[in-house]
Amino acid sequence: MTSYAVTPARSMHQLGARARRRRQPAGMPPRQARGCRAPASPRAARRSGPILGLTLSLAWSVAAGAAAQAPSAPASAPAAAAAPAAARPASPEDIADLRQQIAALRRDYEERLNALEQRLEQLAGGTAVAAAPSAPSAPSAPIAPGAPPAPSTAAPEAVQAAAAPPPAAPTPPAPEAPAAAAPAAFPAEAPAGGAPSQTSNYFNPSVSVIGNFLAVGGQNRVSTLPSSELRESELGLQAIVDPYARADFFLSFGEHGVDVEEGFVTFTSLPEQLLAKVGRMRVTFGAVNSLHLHVLPWPDEPLTVVNLLGGEEGWIGTGVSVARLLPLPGDTFSELTAQVFRGDSPNLFAAQRRGDLAYNGHYRVFRDLSEATNVTLGLSYAYGPNGTTLDARTILQGLDFTLRYKPLVTGLYHSLVVRGEVMRSLRGQPGGEQRALGWYASADYQLARRWFVGGRLEAADRATDARHTDTGRALILTFWPSEFSQLRAELRRRHYGLEEQAATEALFQLQFAIGAHGAHPF
Repeated sequence: MTSYAVTPARSMHQLGARARRRRQPAGMPPRQARGCRAPASPRAARRSGPILGLTLSLAWSVAAGAAAQAPSAPASAPAAAAAPAAARPASPEDIADLRQQIAALRRDYEERLNALEQRLEQLAGGTAVAAAPSAPSAPSAPIAPGAPPAPSTAAPEAVQAAAAPPPAAPTPPAPEAPAAAAPAAFPAEAPAGGAPSQTSNYFNPSVSVIGNFLAVGGQNRVSTLPSSELRESELGLQAIVDPYARADFFLSFGEHGVDVEEGFVTFTSLPEQLLAKVGRMRVTFGAVNSLHLHVLPWPDEPLTVVNLLGGEEGWIGTGVSVARLLPLPGDTFSELTAQVFRGDSPNLFAAQRRGDLAYNGHYRVFRDLSEATNVTLGLSYAYGPNGTTLDARTILQGLDFTLRYKPLVTGLYHSLVVRGEVMRSLRGQPGGEQRALGWYASADYQLARRWFVGGRLEAADRATDARHTDTGRALILTFWPSEFSQLRAELRRRHYGLEEQAATEALFQLQFAIGAHGAHPF
């Protein structure tokens, strides 16, 4: 009679399929049999496989032992007489005893499996656990992985010999499941040793810091800057709020305090293709006022922004902004933006009543002129209270353009950006309206992959006294060691009309970024 080696990890369906396809002698490793497939569920295989395999092993072993004990005599009368004795059915006591042993082994396996699963779940959660206690009926000899344990010592020796399964080749142990594969029913605990888990940053915003160090040499008696300062360190916190909104916060850290440069929530799922922002933000007036300091192509701001938009920080307001894309024929992009802010901005607007608000409208058009060239044109209009009298207002008008050239083949090594703005300020104040005009034009050319050279010309009247005009010109050299750091040098000369003073200065800037900083508007 041929016996079959049955491993606990095999199901009855797999055993039948293997027996139909090929009779495998005892002792052959189970994984060499054809038609053996991995169980559909590893957890179900660990629970049902050992019990079912052990039951089949005991059945086959009992049959094999009965056949081995029968005498192999020739076909004669004694053999015929011995046949009924060999075929005598087992007594009810033997069957009951065997069932009790099977039940005891089943309980033993369940206890061991439960202890091992609990230990695996605790290890996956990162907690220290003690070794799983061994069952009282466990044998002292080591057990091969995947093989059933020996029956309890309380069973009769004859039944133990009959119930022992035939020797089978050991199967390699299954690899230990990683911590990320722990069952979902048991939430993972905090990892030991402070190590971050896979879900530790799911609800945390993206954090970034950008440092801006500026050193200045030369003389300037009108606009004095320190010889060196950490001019601004920008801390960015950005995250998705829900499927309908995202939040962006940018805190400006200087040597003398902290300020909220921007902090707003953007609603991206409004009807009619509207995009709304609520909070504190840089106003979309012109081309460079909406840009952060570290995004500017120069280490300083143009005179147009300084004289007509309230100073080096430009116009920053708290309120609501609504934008919408307007379709145009051809491959042309256009956007209309309307903004309402509190009527306060240093050196620009000053609200004397709660209802004094500042308004801004901006319309821009973007179009590709070729595969390597595109242009952007923008119009801006704003007005608000200036605080000189109860009803005094300041009106701002602006026109901006940006031309970009970046060839497809050599775009990594050569590019050109030309930009410029014209602004007009109509300021009502005691003594008459002041009509100030300002403009600048600049160009930046990429010499190599990391080197840029540029220049800027500028002129702007004083907003409070348009009779005096400031002028300037500058040369800029920029080097990018990587995408996360930047070195820039600027040589500038400015003439201040009110003070009748000229100043020549050299500016050296170092910028560096750490963390995931989101892209700014293009």
